Amino acid sequence: MARHGIFAVRDVGSLVGATSAEGTQLKRAVGTTQLTAMGVGAIIGTGIFVVIGKGSAIAGPAVIVSFMLAAVACAFSALSYSELASSIPVSGSAYTYAYATLGELVAWIIGWDLILEYGVSVAAIAVGWGGNLNAFLDAAFGYALPDAISAAPEEGGVFNLPAVLIVLAITFLLVRGVTESVKANLVMVVIKLAVLVFFIVVAFANFGTGNFTPFAPAGVDGITAAAAIIFFAYIGFDAVSTGSEEARDPSKLPLAILGSLAICTVFYVLTVVAAIGIASPEQMAASDAPLAAALDQGAGLNWAAAILALGAVVAITSVVLVIFYGQTRIFFAMCRDGLMPRRLAAVNQRYGTPARLTIILGLLISVLAALVPLGTIVELVNIGTLFAFVLVNIGVIVLRRTRPDMPRPYRVPWSPLLPLIGVAFAVYLMTDLPLDTWLRFLGWLAVGLLIYFAYGYRHSRLRATDDAPKG
Repeated sequence: MARHGIFAVRDVGSLVGATSAEGTQLKRAVGTTQLTAMGVGAIIGTGIFVVIGKGSAIAGPAVIVSFMLAAVACAFSALSYSELASSIPVSGSAYTYAYATLGELVAWIIGWDLILEYGVSVAAIAVGWGGNLNAFLDAAFGYALPDAISAAPEEGGVFNLPAVLIVLAITFLLVRGVTESVKANLVMVVIKLAVLVFFIVVAFANFGTGNFTPFAPAGVDGITAAAAIIFFAYIGFDAVSTGSEEARDPSKLPLAILGSLAICTVFYVLTVVAAIGIASPEQMAASDAPLAAALDQGAGLNWAAAILALGAVVAITSVVLVIFYGQTRIFFAMCRDGLMPRRLAAVNQRYGTPARLTIILGLLISVLAALVPLGTIVELVNIGTLFAFVLVNIGVIVLRRTRPDMPRPYRVPWSPLLPLIGVAFAVYLMTDLPLDTWLRFLGWLAVGLLIYFAYGYRHSRLRATDDAPKG
């Protein structure tokens, strides 16, 4: 195993062996069904309740094709995640895969990127949770929380209390144990799928074909432009790979990753077909809650808005849970490898979780969610995810060449062709992001490089004389 240089690669055996180190050993307590539910929990959130309106405004009824195209774009990267997650069943997801294939510096860059991606994402989703809670209270009881305790200072409030409460509640749940967390997520996934089934059944009971013509008013350009937006409604399946170290049977991770993406694609397509069957693209595009608008204006069922608002609250809660879980496991892996303070990788012996690390991250994210109007910074989530997709696809190709004999419970078919297509899709979508997003992203990476050379390089386990926890 190479121990020198910024591009030193961690041997796969070393990475897997570190998972059994005393004091940093996570419990293998998550089954395949629960892992699949984690993927569904991370993917189905505000996207399905909001993005249909934005997509239909661009592509018209052909937004159905846009949803399918976005799913295909994700599928290539999902295949690569599946191979690496089952072959390297270690916390850290793309960070760990990069460490085993592209070297320590690249691993640090992607890990630092994922910390930003997941942290900003959790804070943003928590803020969205508060907004949807207000929508539910208004629809069901005609009451909404005052701005003073439901909005950031720059938006006329004092602090966002609902966002703080949901982050702290999820923090408590994650500290208590992974078993409790995945069980709670499974319940929430069942509820939000039931809400979507309710919408689909009611919509098909009032279905008409008049809104399907013209089918593609903006042509192919409109379909692909809508797909670029809708792509982000599928983000989340990669969070399943962060739980690979706690999976009872890591060889089943491909089933969970690809299964969750397939389930969400079916629900997305059925939902958008049903929505267009009762409401025009213009009606949905004009509303911040397009599904509720479809039932209200298209089917005349305004009472259903409260049910959909409740479904949105539950859906977003499970997204906060899974994405925050993913961030703690990536940070945990970086700490255990010595690139960040190794004392934070300590696992609580009672709960079997990195409790100290989880609490620290929970407090930091709750402050961010309480005080910062996130706005366009959320685009950093998009560029961070796509960057991870690029490296994971490349990682499959590299590991096939450097470790051809390594056991692989799942292999991406037609490699390197399919991983290269995954890279092409990700790069194409990255080029469509604004310049400001790129500048913020590069600024964050510059800060990360300073931390790596000042701390991570010197404290890395690759260069440590022993494996005793160090600060």
